[in-house]
Amino acid sequence: MRRTGCHTSDHPGLGRRELLQVGGLSLVGMGLSHLRQLEAQAVDTGDARFRTAKSVIFIFQSGGPSQHETFDPKPDAPAEIRGEYGVTQTRIAGVQFCEYLPRLAARTDRFSIVRTMHHTADRQFRNAHNSCKYFVHTGTVSLPIGDNNSTIDASRPGRMAWPSIGSMIAWADPPDRHVAFPAMVEIPRVNAMVYPGNSSGILGPNYDRFGVDLAPPCGAEGGSCPNCFRHADPNLDPERLPGGPRAWWDHSTCRDPSFSLPNLGAAEAISIPQLTNRRQLLEQLEQHRRQVTQGPPHPAETAWDARRELAMKFLTASHPGQKSPFDLSAEAEATRDLYGRDEWGQSFLVARRLVEAGVRMVQVNLRGWDTHQNAFRDLKGRLLPALDRSLSALLDDLHDRGLLDETLIVMCGEMGRTPRISPITEGGRNVTGEIFTPGRHHWGDAFPCFFAGGGIQPGRVIGETDAHGGVPETDAWTPEDLAATIFHCLGIGPDREFHDTSGRPYRVYRGQPILPLL
Repeated sequence: MRRTGCHTSDHPGLGRRELLQVGGLSLVGMGLSHLRQLEAQAVDTGDARFRTAKSVIFIFQSGGPSQHETFDPKPDAPAEIRGEYGVTQTRIAGVQFCEYLPRLAARTDRFSIVRTMHHTADRQFRNAHNSCKYFVHTGTVSLPIGDNNSTIDASRPGRMAWPSIGSMIAWADPPDRHVAFPAMVEIPRVNAMVYPGNSSGILGPNYDRFGVDLAPPCGAEGGSCPNCFRHADPNLDPERLPGGPRAWWDHSTCRDPSFSLPNLGAAEAISIPQLTNRRQLLEQLEQHRRQVTQGPPHPAETAWDARRELAMKFLTASHPGQKSPFDLSAEAEATRDLYGRDEWGQSFLVARRLVEAGVRMVQVNLRGWDTHQNAFRDLKGRLLPALDRSLSALLDDLHDRGLLDETLIVMCGEMGRTPRISPITEGGRNVTGEIFTPGRHHWGDAFPCFFAGGGIQPGRVIGETDAHGGVPETDAWTPEDLAATIFHCLGIGPDREFHDTSGRPYRVYRGQPILPLL
């Protein structure tokens, strides 16, 4: 699989294995591509006096959840629009959610929903995963000049990509200097979540994300491990289900939801002096390289130096005796049960621990929302119950700890789903030989976004879609406005400017904060 923004020339000549062996990076259980700069230089944070949030948890529903089966059901619409599910009443008069989100419906006094997020790009872009993921993660409404749906997920020399929201936060609002973790951490699946818009773009590599694969490798399309699945799993032939004698895919690798970093050593873990010695050895190798090449380091090697420094600090922060956000053994059993003993629940718990440790932005990736087929089976059986439990637990836990007011929670996918239910292909068959079952398809004209804590006024449902849930009938907002809302809550002022690696100035804000939320 191709990595976004990755070229052969971007990496130092020293082999991966040698770097891992010398630097000790393999102890973290991550590849070099996920080791990013820890600290940005101190910068003026603009109107930080007015900030309402210290950190952000961004929950990304990869694939695009249906507005009808989440926060904008249409119970009075025809069956082919309404779908198979009923509704549940929220604590807000006249507002209903999907019947499989009862816990969230009972907590609408702790969050708000914007029902009229939308994309304004041409239809060929606003209904495509690659483009919409770029829009949502960068807070923009158009692709870089020269890109289209097919090119944006591959590296391309000369691309002027806008920084991700997390990278912008890493630049504009870096962690306090005593925080031994990076500005943005992405969990729980990073290698399996390569998507456009996740890089630092024109800000440069010092502001990239720090990705941690908390969950083991998994061949599923989505769901919360160990209750994961593929949408093409058969309905009629149980022998073809995972684990059956004629199984069409093997999910044995994702049966153990042990979401923690590997042990950092067999004998109580590696010591800080040992880490220092390893770093000194790396510096000696660098001096030797410069003597051989008789020149300054390649820019890519300089970027790797920053990532190596992050790895060293990360290992130090994970040293025994220090509180590691990834060590869930420190949590009460009742708390882990509250979140749920699965991938999503334990990842949300790690997210809470990361913001407690001072991380500015945590992104939690939830796979499986691209429900073209078997939509109602998988939403009811897998996706909605897991989300309802784990997100409700996060709200309760943050509230009980007094952290909700200073932690902004944002959740959305890259798009919504079509108002009308239909098979993805009439009469077509999936890979197991069954005829495609109905679902909903890509739709960028309207999709919901969840906001809680961190300065958001709770108990509001903002914006209305038409009777079929297809287009906004009231004010609508774009990913630019989504990004501006996050920046506003963090106290990053609208006049802030940054410079790319060539010194050209750019404004951080491209949209306006969603004022009805504030």
